[in-house]
Amino acid sequence: MSSISSDPSDRESLTTHASLSAASVEPSRLRGPLPLWDGRLLQILNFLLLLLGAGLVLAPLGIVLLTSFTPASSGSSGLMFDLLSARWTSANYQAAWTRGRFLLAFANSTIVALAVTALQILTSTLAGYALARFQFRGRQGVLLLLLTSLVIPFQILVIPIFLILKAGHLINTYGALILPTAANGFGIFLLKQYFETVPVELEEAAALDGATRLQTLVRVILPLARPAMVTLFLFTFIGEWNDLFKPLVFTTRPELRTVQLALAEFQEQFTNDWSLLMAAVVIATVPIVLLFLICQRQFIRGIAATGIKN
Repeated sequence: MSSISSDPSDRESLTTHASLSAASVEPSRLRGPLPLWDGRLLQILNFLLLLLGAGLVLAPLGIVLLTSFTPASSGSSGLMFDLLSARWTSANYQAAWTRGRFLLAFANSTIVALAVTALQILTSTLAGYALARFQFRGRQGVLLLLLTSLVIPFQILVIPIFLILKAGHLINTYGALILPTAANGFGIFLLKQYFETVPVELEEAAALDGATRLQTLVRVILPLARPAMVTLFLFTFIGEWNDLFKPLVFTTRPELRTVQLALAEFQEQFTNDWSLLMAAVVIATVPIVLLFLICQRQFIRGIAATGIKN
């Protein structure tokens, strides 16, 4: 059997060690519930802040929606009590759709947005893949010019673009609405960043199987880059759908009116009829909202994975 040492220094060290252990244990017992409570309090505060932010964002949209369903006499007052107590009707949507002639505008905006989106996906895919995988002289200079183009507003380039379109006899045609934004630096940079997250080993394996660069891009890389391409599709389609500048500058023919140009003309005609105006705004917004709701999962994945490498 082992005996306890009678050395005073040993007894002093044991006493000191026991006191330190007790000092470290007792406060932790007292503070045990506090971190849990602090975490719950932080969660509650975060939830309240998010709820407040969501309310600030959704409140104007709710007012627009309520106004669009109220008669003109109630919607023109602008009072929330009048909006809630008024008799709701869908006649504003029927009147706005008929008077604003939105059917042709919807068709034009859809054609332009789909054409620009398809061209941007094509050009951004080819250029982004080349910048992500090929090493060539001047590559860094091309990247610098690409990033520089992101900070140049389109309005600054409108005069030379207009002269080029005029020389090509494209003014007052669909080409004037499609070609100026057929390629975009943002789309090229977005897909380049995403292609860099794809392991090179997949392309090497495809090359061993006899696949060419184009076959590797189409059959291996693009299926993996679907979230980034959906993200580019949403950005481009929404941007073209909401664009008022190009139709206003490059076209004068009524049959080429887009949704935003039709909405601007509708606002000039019915300036004081808030119910009709809000109904027209909802009509122009619903397609974009539905498109985002359908593609939101891929959109979030594309945004989250763009800045991650390997």
